[in-house]
This record gives sequence, C-alpha cells and structure tokens, in this order.
Amino acid sequence: MRILITNDDGINALGLRALARAAVKAGHEVVVAAPRTEHSGFSAAMIATPDENGQIVVEPHEFDGLPEVKAYGVAASPAFIVVLALRDAFGAPPDVVLSGPNRGANAGHAVVHSGTVGAALTAAAGGVSAIAVSLDVISPQAGRRSLRALSDTGDAARNWDVASDAAVGLLDTLAGLPAGTVLNLNVPDVKSEDLKGVRRAAPAGFGQVTVTLDEAGEGYLRTRMRISDERGEPGTDLALLADGWATVTPLTSVDDDRAVELPELS
Repeated sequence: MRILITNDDGINALGLRALARAAVKAGHEVVVAAPRTEHSGFSAAMIATPDENGQIVVEPHEFDGLPEVKAYGVAASPAFIVVLALRDAFGAPPDVVLSGPNRGANAGHAVVHSGTVGAALTAAAGGVSAIAVSLDVISPQAGRRSLRALSDTGDAARNWDVASDAAVGLLDTLAGLPAGTVLNLNVPDVKSEDLKGVRRAAPAGFGQVTVTLDEAGEGYLRTRMRISDERGEPGTDLALLADGWATVTPLTSVDDDRAVELPELS
C-alpha cells in the first residue's frame, strides 16, 4: 500500500520516524508529510501559514536510515496536509493514512480536539481509511502521572516502536473494512513484552486531560490543565489503557444523526 504518514507533533517528532520505519519494514511505500511545528489540539482545522509570496512552504527532510522515504515539513495543520495529499501534492494520493504516534493518549470523547485524530477523520471524509495512533505517556503503566510527560523531554526513552508496530499490525484488519474507516489506536508506553494485548474499546465519557477554569476576573480568565482522576467505565479506552491494554476504537466522521427525530418544520 501507499501510505501517507502525518502527525500533529511536527516533522521532527521521534515517533514519526518510528512509524515510518515500521511501515517500510512491512513492505509499504511511505511518504511523510507533517507540520513544520507542533499543531496539537488543532482537530480537523484547515490552517496553513503562507509565506510573503502567498506560498505554503514544503521543506524536504531526510529520515536517517530511510533513504527511500520522501519526507516533508509543511507549513499547515495535519488535516490540511491530508487534504493536500489527497490532491496529489506529495505524489500519487495515498491508499491509507497513518497519523501519529501522538505524545499522549487520544481517548474518550476528547478525541474531537485532537489534531492526530482530525487528520484521520479528514482522510475518511475523502474516502481513504486511516489509523490514528497515540502513545499513552502518562498512564500508570508507564509509571508517569505528570503533565510534564506530555512535553518532549525524555522522548528518546519512550516506546514509539511498540505503538508503531501496533499501528502497522492493524493495516491488514483495516484493509478488510469499508473504505473511509477510521481506527483510533492508543498504546501504553511500555515495552512490547509488558503489553497485555489489543482490545476493542468504547470511548470514555471524558478525556485523559481536562481543562479547569481557575479564575475569572474583569477582562481575563485563568485556566489550568490537569490529569483526570477518573478511570472510566469498564471496557472503555481509558480503563483498559490503565490496565496495560492497547485499545482500538472505530470512529465515524461527521454525518447526520438519523436517531434524532425532529418535529415538523415549517
């Protein structure tokens, strides 16, 4: 398969290279196009930053040990990069999009805010199946419960290869599903031998990280991010992640909700 790999942590993210290596090792044709800078929390935003000539900068990158991979840093959001890829901006359009691995779990209903997931859902809107993959760096299994783990400090010691292998391992499953399917994969930051396995999970009703309003004054607000204290109901992604399982959740893109009955409209 021809695979587009993107992310929201930026072209220099170590996880991006791990995912490219895993896909190449599995025999796939890989092109990488990722934001030049971090775009976490951009969801499916269509944002680009043109230069003074009105052009979107596309900067070639070299991935050590992967001379066959064409890689580009793009001055645009992950979802916009996917749209560009579907319009032949980086060669022939992809058969599949892999987005990630994100630094931090994208679990619960908070996935709506994720640039990693937003890129995958944008691919689906174009009829291309996708996998969004995230590494849970603040799970109890990883021995971390600090928001500092969401920074890039210590990235070299994280198990990007475990998340990447899990994502590439789902490609055969994805190929047997309808076009435009999105799988959201979350993997604990543990060694492969410590991973219990992969389970399908329902999304928890909240995210792993929440925003609190700490202060409201005249003309200003003060907010703070914190780790949620809730584990989630049994069978949800956050509960299974906390127990050392990787989780897979099929996601749907925007569509009309046929279960909602509207009153007669004039």
